[in-house]
Amino acid sequence: MTPPTVEERWAQFFRYGPYALLGLATLLGAVAAPLVMTRREMYAAGVLLIAVLAVHIRWSRALPRLSAAAPAGTGRRGGPPVLPEGTTAGRVHFVLRTALAFALTWLNPFFAIHACLGCFDAVHLLPPRAARAGLVVTALTLAGAQSGGLPPDSPARWLVLGAMFVFNTALALGLGHLAAEEAERAEERAGTITALERALAENAALHAQLVLRAREAGVADERRRLAAEIHDTIAQGLAGIITQLQVVAAASDRDAAREHLDRAQALARHSLGEARRSVRNLSPAALEHDTLSGALRKTAAEWSERTGITARLTVTGTEEPLHGEVAATLLRIAQEALANTARHARATRAGVTLSYMGDEVTLDIRDDGRGFDPLAAVERTGGGGFGLDGMRARAERIAGTVAVESGTGQGTAISARVPLVPHG
Repeated sequence: MTPPTVEERWAQFFRYGPYALLGLATLLGAVAAPLVMTRREMYAAGVLLIAVLAVHIRWSRALPRLSAAAPAGTGRRGGPPVLPEGTTAGRVHFVLRTALAFALTWLNPFFAIHACLGCFDAVHLLPPRAARAGLVVTALTLAGAQSGGLPPDSPARWLVLGAMFVFNTALALGLGHLAAEEAERAEERAGTITALERALAENAALHAQLVLRAREAGVADERRRLAAEIHDTIAQGLAGIITQLQVVAAASDRDAAREHLDRAQALARHSLGEARRSVRNLSPAALEHDTLSGALRKTAAEWSERTGITARLTVTGTEEPLHGEVAATLLRIAQEALANTARHARATRAGVTLSYMGDEVTLDIRDDGRGFDPLAAVERTGGGGFGLDGMRARAERIAGTVAVESGTGQGTAISARVPLVPHG
């Protein structure tokens, strides 16, 4: 079991403490009654005692209702939650109890034990000025008991009463002031904690939104990657297979037809393997055992054999082993550029240049085809598709760029520049 908090202990004191103090005062007062009270004063004290008990019982029953009805944020001086601050019922209770305690102490000094309650709850039940007045009355009651009872019956006891009154008043007001300051600091700390909790809740909600958006962005990026991979592998492979099968359908020579069928089968196997590697996010098969230059050389040779267009690879600079993502990106860009040349350019020659230039790698693909207007192509496609846009997207993923130079009847040149990130 966890130990009770300070507020819970104060709540227990304000709920049960008055009865304990009243019981102790009654017990001691009854023992001393024959010495300090007449019979008529005893009867009067009994009536007042019943009235005090009724006031406490009524207050105890009203506490839960008043606490529940108190608006959030009350407790101007940080009083315990069991004492609703600023209520009329609380002020009436304090005035009645203090007046009855003063009357009982007048009859029997031992009832000052019960009157000291005013030192604890005056700052919680009364406004600031009224709280100081309540503390002064309580100090007077205590001083009267400490000086031998009220009223004093000699000048010496009047002097003692005055001295004790000054002492109790200074003590009560000083302690009340310190309690008010501490309660204000507690309220400020509570407000700070509430603000922090609110900020943490807002941060948690913002973090959840960021996580959701990051997840959605990751899903979208993976979809784009798979779409580009499918376009670069399956779509191009199917286009090549269709071309070979069309040649077979039009071929009259059985041996030539068989050769094109073999090429179609090889393309199908290659496309299937590339599709599987794309799903697993692996590097292209051409880079599994070759460097980028070797893979480009084989790609250009196979493309030239398949399309009948002369293709040549040139490597400049000091060749370095590249990071797998960089090499795969440049290889896919080269494959897409050559595929576009075969489909649209009607070219007779194509050149691929791989240049190692210190801190970056440049890949240039040129052809002598009919060319096109790049601006018109963007307007026609709306910036979509997986041709030029796909090349740019691939390069941008590794902080690179793709530039296109072309014109009607002037051929096409595609240049990709990416950072040189070495392998490992």
